[in-house]
Amino acid sequence: MAAITQTASHVLDFQPVAPRRQPRRWWSRVVMFAASVLLVNGLFGERGLLETMRARKAYAAAHRELLQLRQRNDGLREKARRLATDPSTIESVAREALGLVRPGEILFTVHDVRQGGAIVTIAK
Repeated sequence: MAAITQTASHVLDFQPVAPRRQPRRWWSRVVMFAASVLLVNGLFGERGLLETMRARKAYAAAHRELLQLRQRNDGLREKARRLATDPSTIESVAREALGLVRPGEILFTVHDVRQGGAIVTIAK
């Protein structure tokens, strides 16, 4: 820009004006760069937002698995208690696993045999 001044002889004198310096301009760029680096690190860094979300998902999955295992463990503990103390449970396991029968009972074993596409049941 230029400034126009009037002198005593009423002649207009044209004098260029020195451009203003903007000393804060490079500081603002440095601050913007630092903020950008911190933002990128906050999103994608070692402890960033994405890694935190992954860790929360893994924690939730592990927690669900833990609850399932605790339920299964409780069921197995109850089954072990019944096998140790309940005579009817012991008897049913002996009948199923070992094929034991009481005196006077008859055991029937049923086998499915395919003959020409039809299933034939044979009892012994």
